[in-house]
Amino acid sequence: MNTKTRYLLDESDLPKFWYNINADMPVPPTPVLNPQTKEPVTPEFLNVLFPMELIQQEVSTERYIEIPEEVREVYKLWRPTPLIRARRLEQALDTPAHIYFKNEGTSAAGSHKPNTAVAQAYYNKKEGVKALTTETGAGQWGSALSLACNFFDLDLEVYMVKISYNQKPYRRVMMEAYGAQAFASPTDRTNFGRSILAEDPDSPGSLGIAISEAVETAVMSNGKKKYSLGSVLNHVLMHQTVVGEETLKQMDLAGEYPDVVIGCVGGGSNYSGLAYPFMRQRLLEDRRTRFVAVEPTATPTLTKGLYAFDYGDAAKMAPIVKMFTLGHRFVPPPIHAGGLRYHGMAPSLCALYEAGYIEAVALHQLPTFEAAILFARSEGIIPAPETAHAIRVAIDEALDAKEKGEKRVILFNFSGHGHFDMTAYQAYLGGELVDYEYPAEAVKEAMKYLPEVAF
Repeated sequence: MNTKTRYLLDESDLPKFWYNINADMPVPPTPVLNPQTKEPVTPEFLNVLFPMELIQQEVSTERYIEIPEEVREVYKLWRPTPLIRARRLEQALDTPAHIYFKNEGTSAAGSHKPNTAVAQAYYNKKEGVKALTTETGAGQWGSALSLACNFFDLDLEVYMVKISYNQKPYRRVMMEAYGAQAFASPTDRTNFGRSILAEDPDSPGSLGIAISEAVETAVMSNGKKKYSLGSVLNHVLMHQTVVGEETLKQMDLAGEYPDVVIGCVGGGSNYSGLAYPFMRQRLLEDRRTRFVAVEPTATPTLTKGLYAFDYGDAAKMAPIVKMFTLGHRFVPPPIHAGGLRYHGMAPSLCALYEAGYIEAVALHQLPTFEAAILFARSEGIIPAPETAHAIRVAIDEALDAKEKGEKRVILFNFSGHGHFDMTAYQAYLGGELVDYEYPAEAVKEAMKYLPEVAF
């Protein structure tokens, strides 16, 4: 009988290749469009924002892309990360299900985000870039890119969604400790930020607004700065597949294979990072795993959004992609899962959802935090509010298995710890949090502003 709790890999097991889902997508790709011409983007247009090697990864259909040794050396600071059997949670639920989680909270930044931050900083440095600019929601991406830029001696400006900037001040301090500058978005530093403040001086901000400010900063720098994105794009999701590739080996060590793979989704990077290597096994080897993506009811991109071409940012400066969207003008309510407040979603993940390969669930705040507390009291780790969405569905799956009297192997991505989210937990424990469901009529109204494209 297997009584192990932690499944660990050695540095020698660190993946040497990222997995590129483009090679195995069961549906044809959709074009990425120039926001001005609405024609397919050119490498020259994208090179204003990204280094050429990342652009090549974005459109590549090679199944595996080699991880540079310089990136792997930084990865070794925290990778491979542990796979943990949540035995105490299983006992608390009295379920026959087996629950596993991949603990990405062990990175220096406390989340999965450094997996792509380190890669992006490396490729920018290799191309001779001196400075980057980016946005961040809850601050996990900003923290991760600050860490990576420190390692590769790059300057960094971070536009942090204002409500999260106020809710999570220690994320800002963490960025500054690594040498970055952080600004509450919308700011008066950009033309777009000033236009938002003129309309609403008390704007809580949004990821769409913060992206616009970061993109504007890069564009207006005349080549002195590049832009870095922490989710949504294919190269970002691909860098995250080190998570799933490690987990495949660790599930072999456990002698089991997941019946269901779960993760929270905002832009889609942490979930895709875990799920895509398992999706490969489903597509190529017909492994009958279910895939469940979890989002907040306050930002119900997959469950209420429209599958359409839309701008990636509020100012209509970022490329147009086909995705499930709540509309680029979307300003979310100030829920605590700041990393899940984006109006769109990764195009590849959206295509798989539209084709029926992935399920989606939307959750309210209160049951999500209830699950977070149960997990913390069972497993001892306080999860980020984003991660708690995956935990809630993992618990629900385990309870469903209990009701049906069946064994079920459940795997979820523990995408980050909640050590900087104590104000959220304080509000929950104090009875101050409320549930919020984004109204369908607001989504319908936002669809009036989608770009008209010929594709």
